[in-house]
Amino acid sequence: KVTNGKFEVKDFLGWDQKTNEFYYTSNEESPLKTAVYKIDGKGKKTKLSARTGTNTAIFSTNMMYYINTFSSISTPTLITLNNNKGKELVTLLDNSRLKSQLAELNMPQKEFFTFKTSEGVELNGWMMKPANFDPNKKYPAVIYVYGGPHAQMIHNVRNYGAGGWDIYMAQLGYVMLTVDSRGSDNRGLEFENCTFRQLGTEEMKDQVKGVEFLKSLGYVDENRIGVHGWSFGGFMTTNLMLTYNDIFKVGVAGGPVIDWGYYEVMYGERYMDSPLSNPEGYNKANLKLRAGDLKGRLMLIHGGEDPTCVPQHSYTF
Repeated sequence: KVTNGKFEVKDFLGWDQKTNEFYYTSNEESPLKTAVYKIDGKGKKTKLSARTGTNTAIFSTNMMYYINTFSSISTPTLITLNNNKGKELVTLLDNSRLKSQLAELNMPQKEFFTFKTSEGVELNGWMMKPANFDPNKKYPAVIYVYGGPHAQMIHNVRNYGAGGWDIYMAQLGYVMLTVDSRGSDNRGLEFENCTFRQLGTEEMKDQVKGVEFLKSLGYVDENRIGVHGWSFGGFMTTNLMLTYNDIFKVGVAGGPVIDWGYYEVMYGERYMDSPLSNPEGYNKANLKLRAGDLKGRLMLIHGGEDPTCVPQHSYTF
């Protein structure tokens, strides 16, 4: 064991045999941030990345140099060549000019926020307001959700990780929201493991807490709240439309998992155990058994040749 602490080692970058130093990235400072570190066999640790945000690194084979890719909410992608002491030697890509160019555009406002679940667990989220935002108006809202294990949606990177679709929708006049619910990655085993054998239960509670946060702001139209997601996010979208059908009026589920018994065992049984050992969990998460609970308008999008999330999911629903 080389490292110790309440953080995730996100990537092992290499070992220098001559100095017995290990190089890695971790989120020791915050689940939203990633930094580059080295640590020797005696436990002496050195932080190499100077900038606060999200850093990723690729080392040379002799462990003397590394290429560092950096981004933060305030800094577009910056790529540098560094030595193994962290000193920047050459700037390979600098997008700082984009900051002034983007400032001239009428872009939606993006905000980071935190809130606590009913169990007292702090969650992270980002919200995007429409361009020309007017707090006296009432805006429709869309929740973009993934919510599954082994993934994290919100990072200290440009736009907090929001994609072009989110920005486009905000420009059309929607308030956009994304929350990293319990069960998502890089917050430790206890945080991720609470969804084990019951996928879709705790995650949905946290997404609804995010909706309650939206409603508390005063400028979101409670009668026009939609939800959208792909893959596990499609499962979450469909589940939210069925379980909280008084909240979500419209949903778009891409490649949704409807019945975990149809899903590949590599992923499904890792988080749900087998259908034989966990029949209650599989039954509770089988959305086609609750299709009659649908009230709002739900669009399903599915690839007819999808080998992972097979089309039987959507067909049977």
